[in-house]
Amino acid sequence: MGQMITFKRPDGKECNGYLATPAQADKAPGVVVIQEWWGLNDQIKGVADKLAGLGYRALVPDLYKGKVTLDAAEAQHLMTNLDFGQAASQDMRGAAQYLKQSSAKVGVVGFCMGGALTVLAAVFVPARSTIPQPPSSLGTARLRFLPSTLSDRYLAVHGGWLCEEGSARGFEVEAVAA
Repeated sequence: MGQMITFKRPDGKECNGYLATPAQADKAPGVVVIQEWWGLNDQIKGVADKLAGLGYRALVPDLYKGKVTLDAAEAQHLMTNLDFGQAASQDMRGAAQYLKQSSAKVGVVGFCMGGALTVLAAVFVPARSTIPQPPSSLGTARLRFLPSTLSDRYLAVHGGWLCEEGSARGFEVEAVAA
């Protein structure tokens, strides 16, 4: 089980998050886990706990600042009002910097809305791997924050989704900017 912590963002402000640590935390790799549109709920905390069980230090930044919902209309409202640029450049980057203090390697994984934010992490979070899972239309319009070039970044994207008939589809893209 993890615990709520407070960490510093690059702009000096504080952000809350859920940190789950493995039994052998020394030099464990880190992963920033990005929430779905529901907020920092028990389900996403469970994902962080599972990653900790696999040997990762997992930190979920609270992008909605304490707000959580079960209602789709409220989730839509929360996501629509989220500043994706600030979430990626401040909250997510701050979470990665916090993990980097004890972890040599830090990656980012996101689910649903978090998948779109994970792609933004390629711009704002200096990490070797970003893993959006699964891609979704819930946040893709927010990708306007991506610059036309990612000249100084390596990016590995692994994604997948479930189809209506129950089959799974996936993709992988690896790119090193020139």
